Amino acid sequence: MMSHTAYVFTSYGIATLTVLGLIAWVVLDGRARRRELAELEASGIRRRSAEAASGETR
Repeated sequence: MMSHTAYVFTSYGIATLTVLGLIAWVVLDGRARRRELAELEASGIRRRSAEAASGETR
């Protein structure tokens, strides 16, 4: 049977791994989205918000 201390450390370890996994997922996904956006902008596709920021109107 597991002791209370082992249970607590196991729980904290699982929680820590889960949080670190989520942080890594967000960071890696953000990099992928930036890369995709850069590829789209390089191909000539622009964001609508870029027009508003430069002062152009439709």
